[in-house]
This record gives sequence, C-alpha cells and structure tokens, in this order.
Amino acid sequence: MIKFRSAQNDTARLAHLAGDLVRRQVAVIVAPTGTSALAAKAATTTIPIVFNTAGDPVQMGLVASLNRPSGNVTGVANMHMEVAAKRLGILRELLPKATRFAVLVSFVGVAATVLEYGGASP
Repeated sequence: MIKFRSAQNDTARLAHLAGDLVRRQVAVIVAPTGTSALAAKAATTTIPIVFNTAGDPVQMGLVASLNRPSGNVTGVANMHMEVAAKRLGILRELLPKATRFAVLVSFVGVAATVLEYGGASP
C-alpha cells in the first residue's frame, strides 16, 4: 500500500505530515524535494528516507557526505547549477571551435531562462 501526503504548497504542513507517516510506521518515506526530506529527517531517525533534490544535500544538512550519506537518509542530488561550469568545460573540450553555448532551464515560477556562455573558457 502506498500512502500519499501533500502539503499543497504549504511547507509549514510538512512537519505534521511527516510525523503522521512516522506514526503510521511506514516502511520508507520518499521525499521528492529537499524541504520535504528535511521535514522527514526531523521526524525520524529509523525509517529510511529517499530524497530527490536539485540542491547540495550536504549543504542542506540532509547527509554528512555525498559518498557516505550515513543515517537513514539517502537519495539523488541533481545539483544542476553546481556542475554547470564543469559541463560547459567538457563541451569546450569536445567542441573547441564552438564560440557560443546556451543552456535552457525552467525553474518554478519562471517560464524559461536562457543562460548564454560565450567566453574563451568556462
């Protein structure tokens, strides 16, 4: 059985919802955002928590390190912005004659943003 809980865009409700899941003794909590993962982590140290976040989970306080998360929290960190310069550097190596690169991204509340890089090195 899968139990869904939604804060309905009210992050203040996450602590209560996480506590409810802990009281129900679920086998695992899946937290699709860093904020929901932090709420789940505050609610339990025994139930496994699996997160998916765009930020750095170490900086957020979700895990102790990327290669050894420790505790009951683990997951996937996309860290798109943190590695953007490295990705552009790899593109420069693959396409040394290219002079312009563009990255198209979409953030919550922003329809689309185009980041353009046109320098000699990242």
